[in-house]
Amino acid sequence: MRIGVVGGAGKIGKLRVETIQECPDTTLAAVLDLSEEAARGVAGDAPVFTDLKRFLETDMDAVVVSTPPHTHEDPCVSALKQGMHVLVEKPMANSAETCRQMLAEAKAADRVIATGFNMRYYPSFAYVKDTITSGAIGDITHIRAFGGHDGLAHFTHDWEYRVPESGGGAMWDIGIHMTDIVRHMLGEVTSVYGVASERVWNLPGSEDTALAVFKNSEGIPAVYHATWGEWRGYDFAIEVHGTHGMVQGAYAPMKNVLITLPEPGGKATTTKRQYFDIAVREKLFSWKTTAKISFAEELRDFLKLCEGDLSVRIADGNAGLRSIEIANAVVESSRTNKAIDLPVLKPVRP
Repeated sequence: MRIGVVGGAGKIGKLRVETIQECPDTTLAAVLDLSEEAARGVAGDAPVFTDLKRFLETDMDAVVVSTPPHTHEDPCVSALKQGMHVLVEKPMANSAETCRQMLAEAKAADRVIATGFNMRYYPSFAYVKDTITSGAIGDITHIRAFGGHDGLAHFTHDWEYRVPESGGGAMWDIGIHMTDIVRHMLGEVTSVYGVASERVWNLPGSEDTALAVFKNSEGIPAVYHATWGEWRGYDFAIEVHGTHGMVQGAYAPMKNVLITLPEPGGKATTTKRQYFDIAVREKLFSWKTTAKISFAEELRDFLKLCEGDLSVRIADGNAGLRSIEIANAVVESSRTNKAIDLPVLKPVRP
């Protein structure tokens, strides 16, 4: 597959370019970036462009869009209209309406649009999903999810935390991954009740703390907490509890805890996974090494999804849309003090 990258000279775009260059089943077709010089520094033999129209005239099958969320609509829609598949970074866009438009264009073009929720591929979270699927903890009874860091010092650019460019605050940053992971484990989220506030950083429209209860169509709940006020630093964890045990996945550091029991109240067996190799690698070479591995696995699933394989781990366009609808629902619930109902999304047809 010939793949072009929009924003290929950016922090994440560079990693996307490298995964395409290193994958035996893909070829880097072109790179688009605001800086031609920076793009040439990563593109190798591929052509570089600063103009979207000329970029899309290149012979390619798909594009990866790795730019700020408020700039996603034009390259995604334009690529879909020209018959290309799309993998777009999270958040899918800076509004739910834009996401719906992108999904409509994908349906009209009979092309795939997938969302870059690469944390599905982090070993600790993949382990949680696979444990649930195996039936080891029985039926899910509830989920707890937490993600946070200490705020604005983590950001390089204003668009990462200011509305309207960012779309919102903590729920659109670290929280967007948590929302997707919860939905990935729980199934479709159809009810949201929550509270969002802006009391720490005082950025209008950018919540710095959000707490919520999500429920799926069967009424199974997930407790969710996203914050830019986690003064201990970066933390991300999910716990899935079932009738025969529980499984926890966390990052940074990467780790798992699995507790299983033959029956409620029975003798528990505990298994721990520490991933010391990942911790050492990240200490020596940065967190980007883990992100890049996840991007490579996500890319392989993107190719399969484009071929019609729906069994893959990759997040589809519905995942991108629903994560934003949930963030909006928490804010609306906070305003009205009422639970917000969300419809079950129709399956995305690749």
